[in-house]
Amino acid sequence: MSPSLLNGPSGAFSPHESLAEALLPHATSGDDGSHDIAHLQRVWSNATALLAQEGGAADIVAAATLLHDCVSVEKNAPLRAQASRLAARKAEGVLRSLGWENARIAQVAHAIEAHSFSAGIAPETLEARILQDADRLDAIGMVGVARCFYVAGRMGSALYDPADPEAAFRPLDDKRFAIDHFENKLFKLAAGFQTAEGTRLAALRQARLRRFLDEFLDEI
Repeated sequence: MSPSLLNGPSGAFSPHESLAEALLPHATSGDDGSHDIAHLQRVWSNATALLAQEGGAADIVAAATLLHDCVSVEKNAPLRAQASRLAARKAEGVLRSLGWENARIAQVAHAIEAHSFSAGIAPETLEARILQDADRLDAIGMVGVARCFYVAGRMGSALYDPADPEAAFRPLDDKRFAIDHFENKLFKLAAGFQTAEGTRLAALRQARLRRFLDEFLDEI
């Protein structure tokens, strides 16, 4: 049986279970199943693999992982590009209430701000680079496929444009067609990874992502 089943959700954040117990009540908002506790657990699993190869302060990465989606903003909402900044501000308050020092709070807040693709903030610390890579690994590969279609369903998008599935004669529009999101964003992520190990893992998942789309297109 997995640690998360034995010890509750916090067990998946070993060896930072105590921190997870304190932060999980603040970690998610809304009902977005692509940014739920399971997502946080997967991001921490990715981050653990990166920390093992790259080094870094694991407690900073753990706190940033747990709180990076603590403010929920839908993908098609006007404030979407501000989501990571809003989450960072909320995280600062949560960590301050737990007695964290200002310098460590600032490290966590920067990592949270910089993790978002839409925010366009460059990660300036190793911990921020690790969180960004760990989060983006969850956006590609087979989990990324599942999350893409889940979000498309929430937004009321069609799977594809039956007249032009590959957007050969029209602009890409991932607000209307789910598979447009592959070319519009997902295939671009692998080129922007920040760590050597993240880049290696991204290449593996990118190949799965491309294979899925090829097979999907073959069936339609």
